[in-house]
Amino acid sequence: MLLNTNAIVLSALKYKDSSLIVSCYTRELGVQSYILHHIFKVKKGKLNPAYFQLLTQLEIQTNYKPNQSLHKITEVKLHHTYTSLHTNVYKSSVSIFIAEVLQNVLKEEEKNAKLYHFLEASLLWYDLNDFNANFHLAFLLKLSQYLGIHPDPNTLHLNFFRHDMNNQKIYVLKNLLGIHFDDLNTIKINAQIRQDILSEILHYFSVHLGDFKKPKSLKILHDIFN
Repeated sequence: MLLNTNAIVLSALKYKDSSLIVSCYTRELGVQSYILHHIFKVKKGKLNPAYFQLLTQLEIQTNYKPNQSLHKITEVKLHHTYTSLHTNVYKSSVSIFIAEVLQNVLKEEEKNAKLYHFLEASLLWYDLNDFNANFHLAFLLKLSQYLGIHPDPNTLHLNFFRHDMNNQKIYVLKNLLGIHFDDLNTIKINAQIRQDILSEILHYFSVHLGDFKKPKSLKILHDIFN
């Protein structure tokens, strides 16, 4: 059946010489995978590889068949044209990391309108505002709420941190919990503390999400922030 839905690109993997396998988080169906045959050979077709950059927000028409693992996209257009997310080297590096985390934690093939709206609005904010080195920290903590594992700020010292977390890091994390993206400039931390806090958040994810894997793109973040 033909279905129209908004979608956010989580990954795109070249298949053979001319095709592409794309994973998306969709508004109507949750996580879905699509195969785009001969997309690199057709010069003037409806589908273009440029549409499928990481975290791109799309409007797609798909030939959805419930019993298949790979579906086909029949039409596509941009839902939002990013102004800086793919062109700013810092933002694009963080985007690689965020996309990998999302692909890691988003598994359900069902509609979750609140989660989709959060992702859509967060990425739009990130694109339209100046780069902030703490965005990914706040994003992950907000994401945890939609995953059902949001930490309680009153018990951080008991069940969130490993034994080497000091009071300064606890204070920063408490400030990050529930912060609005517009207020991120009030968080002043150096690169080492930022790296340590990210490590703690990822550890927290691994404890509460049994199949969570350490992102391979973590090194990219360390490089750009150092």
